Amino acid sequence: MMPRECPEQVRSALASLGISLDTIASRSLVLHAEATELVVAEIGENGREHLLVPAAARAWNALREAAQGDRVTITIVSAFRSVERQAEIVRAKLARGLSIEEILSVSAPPGYSEHHSGRAVDVTTEAVRPLELEFEGTDAFAWLSRHAERFGFVLSYPRQNRYGYLYEPWHWCFSQSEVSRHA
Repeated sequence: MMPRECPEQVRSALASLGISLDTIASRSLVLHAEATELVVAEIGENGREHLLVPAAARAWNALREAAQGDRVTITIVSAFRSVERQAEIVRAKLARGLSIEEILSVSAPPGYSEHHSGRAVDVTTEAVRPLELEFEGTDAFAWLSRHAERFGFVLSYPRQNRYGYLYEPWHWCFSQSEVSRHA
């Protein structure tokens, strides 16, 4: 969907944050509709429910069990996120004094986050800080790099990705087509 065709909720959020549709278009960002059918994929240690669409949740649970079978622990830090929640994240960063350019190197604009789709997870493992590059040096990252595609998960933002986001070794997104390819 072209940026100018985005839903009013997304247009409004972008306008309130000072993010132009030209900025979206120049980075070839993909609009992601909010998932409507979500299930609990995992409950965090803090009791937070991490929601995904049913197919992604099933694949996530199979992936996590396979990793555990190989003595690798992988847990979700963040999963489904609404358009409004994404706008709140960007607003908080603006309030801390970051520029839109700085923010958009690490956070998707509202409407353009894979988390809206209910198919994306940010993950971590034992003994590392969540959402930090140190995750790349873990057994969990090595395991995901070798096995995640078999379960339909792909690393969304490798180094020098086409969307202009910084490298995120912790961000993986489910794609049914990946499951079919590896079946």
